[in-house]
Amino acid sequence: MKRLSLQRLSLPWRTATADTGAEPGGLAPIRGVNLGNWLVLEKWMEPALFEGYRAEDEDTLATVAPKDQLAQRIRHHRDTYITERDFREIAACGMNLVRLPVPYTVFESEPPLGGAWRYVDKAMAWARTYHLRVLLDLHTAPGGQNGFDSSGLIGAVTWHKKPQNVEKAITVLEGLAHRYGHDPALFGIEVINEPVSWPVFFSNRKKLVARNPKDKRYSSYVPMSFLRQYYRATYKRLRRYLPDDKAIVFHDGFRFGLWRDFFKRNQMTNVYVDAHVYLSAAERIARVHSPWAYRLFLHWQRRRIRSMQRVVPVLVGEWCVENEWAKNLDPGEMDLDQFDDAQRRRFAHVTRMQLDCFGQAAGWMYWSWKLEPSPHTAPDALWKECWDFRRCLMHGWLPSLHRPPAVHAAPRTASPS
Repeated sequence: MKRLSLQRLSLPWRTATADTGAEPGGLAPIRGVNLGNWLVLEKWMEPALFEGYRAEDEDTLATVAPKDQLAQRIRHHRDTYITERDFREIAACGMNLVRLPVPYTVFESEPPLGGAWRYVDKAMAWARTYHLRVLLDLHTAPGGQNGFDSSGLIGAVTWHKKPQNVEKAITVLEGLAHRYGHDPALFGIEVINEPVSWPVFFSNRKKLVARNPKDKRYSSYVPMSFLRQYYRATYKRLRRYLPDDKAIVFHDGFRFGLWRDFFKRNQMTNVYVDAHVYLSAAERIARVHSPWAYRLFLHWQRRRIRSMQRVVPVLVGEWCVENEWAKNLDPGEMDLDQFDDAQRRRFAHVTRMQLDCFGQAAGWMYWSWKLEPSPHTAPDALWKECWDFRRCLMHGWLPSLHRPPAVHAAPRTASPS
């Protein structure tokens, strides 16, 4: 295996922070990572978990796989995918927060997916040990809230149409607040991840098809009127358990600009609006792969974030370095070292642009900390490495405050066309 050298870039995390990029009260800007695929499975992040079964999402996997066999697989995954060592390394990389996606089944005990709360307990303890804060993010909802695999149920968006499912989600949030509300490691709770908007829902409806025909017919986007009502209800009920110094975070539902006056009008305190900003998603729309296009897109995002930050703190809860300009660099007559250096400079250049933009916010969280359970096995394509924070640091694609642990990796393969 080739040992990849670790490059430390000159730009530390906090130099990208603008004057507005601080938490209320003058606290340090939030710099964090997501612990994706630990307690909420996403097949693209670790396909081996789904091997042997015709399943593309967590809910289907739990339905088609033998319970005992899958329970054993899930238990091993949870025991090994994220451990205390990860929290130690996250802190060593200069991060101060982890965003922890949890399923709506977090407090259930029934196999194969039950028992996730035990690992949340571990995460909170490890966070206390290494002086990290934790944002608990309700990443799934019964019936599905966006149709993505990250919701646990591809193609289905029926959660908001059934009052019992809405109540279930709020009850789970209350459980999180009651159990962890006074834990010093808790930063706050995010009440739902990525409730889908009309444009996002309809642009993906042919690609993301529900397994259940009834879910396919019944699914629709999450209306703004419902989302406002849900956010008011969750804030009121969570504040019964959460101290004032614990944040409540609301995803923008892919409708960032519509939340400007909502929180002040409803007299909400210590709240954040969460926006997920991916260059790779913008490229799929504009199909222009060049720094000048990225600069225009990020300038627009920068202005939106700066404007919103004046009335409510903004978190960029998910982002990553993936971009076609850096991935598809033509090697020409360069040797491997020259190519790696040129590609590193491209990724680093785009990273600087993104951090300059996100510096207008109260903080950001990278998606994700890791894709593979072991740093000694390389993902099977370059695009996957872009979503692994450890590997991005290792390749020098991200500036860092501290040198990350040494990682051995097999040679990378080309990005799929």
